[in-house]
Amino acid sequence: MRRRRLLGAAGALGLLAAQGRAKDAAAQSAAWAPDRPVRLIVPFAAGGPADIFGRLFAEALARNLGQPVVVENRTGAGGVIGHDAVAKAAPDGATLGITGPGALSIAPALPRQRMPFDVYRDLVHLSLVVRVPEVVVVNARTGPRDLAGLIAAARARAGEVTYGSAGVGSITHLASALLASETGMEATHIPYRGAAPAATDLLGGRFTFMTADVPVLRPHLDSGDLRPLAVTTAHRVPALPEVPTTAELGFPRVNSDNWYGLAAPAGLPAPMRRRLEAAATAALRDPALVQGFAAQGGEAAPMEGEEYLTFLRAEGMKWEPLVRQSGAESL
Repeated sequence: MRRRRLLGAAGALGLLAAQGRAKDAAAQSAAWAPDRPVRLIVPFAAGGPADIFGRLFAEALARNLGQPVVVENRTGAGGVIGHDAVAKAAPDGATLGITGPGALSIAPALPRQRMPFDVYRDLVHLSLVVRVPEVVVVNARTGPRDLAGLIAAARARAGEVTYGSAGVGSITHLASALLASETGMEATHIPYRGAAPAATDLLGGRFTFMTADVPVLRPHLDSGDLRPLAVTTAHRVPALPEVPTTAELGFPRVNSDNWYGLAAPAGLPAPMRRRLEAAATAALRDPALVQGFAAQGGEAAPMEGEEYLTFLRAEGMKWEPLVRQSGAESL
């Protein structure tokens, strides 16, 4: 009896100790806050979609952290340079980065792409931030009326149909390559140094079609100079409610949303990570930010923890075979 009482007392003390440790951890998580402005590295140039969404997010995140969040554009190598700057920063909660599929999901599969960081070892992936739908477009004056017409033209005139992109290995390149693969089209790739110059040449009739972010193409869609044939996303896009999805048109595997996430350097202490994840999630549920993203054609998409890591791995698996088929070697 005495032995049972001693064991019971020991168990109770152990439980109290464990509860105490849990309370201490929670207190540390709640207590930590940045004590200076936070740097948010955007790995693309000012004025592009990543920069627009990054700056909107920075404003909302600053409100939740109680510190300014200052955007710093670090461009080059399809986003790899900016991602590497985040990976090599001090893990003190003062540096975060906007991430994207080019550097995280596509570049690691390119045979000649030098990767100065490891996607999972050198970065802490905090949350998905925004999904940006892609839309297949043609010249409104000379292009086909619908996706079926584009597919028929490509099949009838093998090798004559061409598509532009923001560059070899970019999401805009692989999105059109995925469309061609799944629909049986034969189409020739014409890479550009960015989606905007590619759209300009599409307006000039220099190639047949392209697939790119809705925010990039929105001015030309609103003017009627480009015709949308389909959005390559799981559901219709509020910015283009009359445009069908590729799934509706019989090609459910053609899903090529662009997206941006949030990362920090590896080694970030657990209390900082929990606080930053909570602040990011709160920011992404802020109605003002949700509306701001929607106005630019994006969808706020908080996703963290193991769910987000599963998403990242699935993106890599989706794009790797397309990278091999495309012949792309580096960004």
